[in-house]
Amino acid sequence: MSQLPECVEVGPADAQHSVIWLHGLGADGHDFEPLVPELGLADRSVRFIFPHAPVQPVTLNGGMAMRAWYDIHSPRIQEDEDAAGIRTSQAMIEALILQQHQRGVDSRRIILAGFSQGGAIALHTGLRHAESLGGILALSTYLPLVADFEQERQYANQAVPIFMAHGSDDPVVPLSLAETSCQILQQAGYHVTWKRYPMQHQVCLAEISDIAAWLRQQLNNEAESSPS
Repeated sequence: MSQLPECVEVGPADAQHSVIWLHGLGADGHDFEPLVPELGLADRSVRFIFPHAPVQPVTLNGGMAMRAWYDIHSPRIQEDEDAAGIRTSQAMIEALILQQHQRGVDSRRIILAGFSQGGAIALHTGLRHAESLGGILALSTYLPLVADFEQERQYANQAVPIFMAHGSDDPVVPLSLAETSCQILQQAGYHVTWKRYPMQHQVCLAEISDIAAWLRQQLNNEAESSPS
């Protein structure tokens, strides 16, 4: 089994639901930790897991070592993709999902979330996971390894709810790339909630409000469909 990444954890030890939230390039697990109170889910038994990506050289940034879920070789981020790095991070997130199982959280009560690189890993891993998940939250990101997607996607998550959000002026992950990723998923039969906001590569207050509403909806659905 892949080694578990170090994580920041927020929420009760006996939580009924888990949100595994992956940060973007160069950040760490603390990046989205302050967002938890803003989501207004204190009345729900939710554990937030914020893993730290490993430190590794990033080619696009002159080989500088930083926290990254995979290497980036080109400014056109979907070209010359680091497939090995993406799959290594996939294995780490699979190990985190298994850990949540072992702590008593059913897979249908686990939501994968991520921003930028973290969102790419959330999409990549969630759609290939062999058991049904509670949802995938993909912010300012895209679907990686598209050429392998049809062969590798798992039927268990054909119906998984997906929330994708993007800034209209994002200079890092082009809006067109995110829109194309959303279209690929919709054409493959996935239910994708798509949101666009007047912002760059970031999150905004309107987006946080929409994320909170979507998360609450999925948690309610999980509570109805999962064993107690």
